[in-house]
Amino acid sequence: MALAVSCKNVEKQYTKGKEVVPVLTGISLDIEEGDFLALMGPSGSGKTTLLNLIGGLDQPTGGEIEVSGQSLSGMKAKALAKWRSENVGFIFQFYNLLPVLSAQRNVELPLLLTKLSRKQRQKNAGTALEIVGLGDRGKHKPNELSGGQQQRVAIARALVADPNLLVCDEPTGDLDRETADEILGLLQTLNKDHGKTIIMVTHDPRAADHARRTLHMDKGKLATEVSA
Repeated sequence: MALAVSCKNVEKQYTKGKEVVPVLTGISLDIEEGDFLALMGPSGSGKTTLLNLIGGLDQPTGGEIEVSGQSLSGMKAKALAKWRSENVGFIFQFYNLLPVLSAQRNVELPLLLTKLSRKQRQKNAGTALEIVGLGDRGKHKPNELSGGQQQRVAIARALVADPNLLVCDEPTGDLDRETADEILGLLQTLNKDHGKTIIMVTHDPRAADHARRTLHMDKGKLATEVSA
C-alpha cells in the first residue's frame, strides 16, 4: 500500500523571547493511503500542531514531511498554498462558513482559486453537497441550517476539490452525541466508499472508535497505538 503521509523525525518549536518552547519531538509516522487515523492526547500534547504540519498550514522546525510523495519542507508560501488547495481538505470544530453566502456558495469557495468555469464550479459544489446528503439545501444560508447540517456543508467544502487527504480537528466537538455520530458515520463512508485518507484529532474516545486506528500523543511525542 502506498503511503499518504510520511513523517520522519519531525520537530516543531516556537520561540518566546529568548526561550525556545519544544512542541513536537522526534515524530516519525507513516499513514497509508485509505487509512482513517485518530490522534488523541491531552491538551498541549501537540496533536493539532502535528495535524497542521501534515496539512501544510505550518512548517516543521526539523525533520521531513511527505504527503503523497511530495516533500513539504522548504516549500515557498505561494507554492504551499496551491498545494493545499489541490491536495488537502480541512474540517474544523467550528464550521467557518460565511453567513452571507448560501451553502452552495460556501462549498464553491475553494474552487474560486482554480481555472474551472462558473458552471463547472456550481456542478462540483452540487455534487459535494449530494455526497454529504444536503443536495436539497444548497440555497439555504448557515443560519437556516442545524449545527450538524452546517458541519456537513463544511465537509462538502473540504471535498469539493476532490483531495486525497482530509484533516479534521475536533470535527464533532461542537455537536450533540447523536449528531456527532452522524458526522462520524459520514467520515467513515468517505473513508470506505470514496477512498479518502482521514486524520482526525479528537478528545472523544467514542469518536476515535470510528477510526481504523488510534495514536496517542503526550508531551510532543507519539505514545501508544490502539487498533480499531
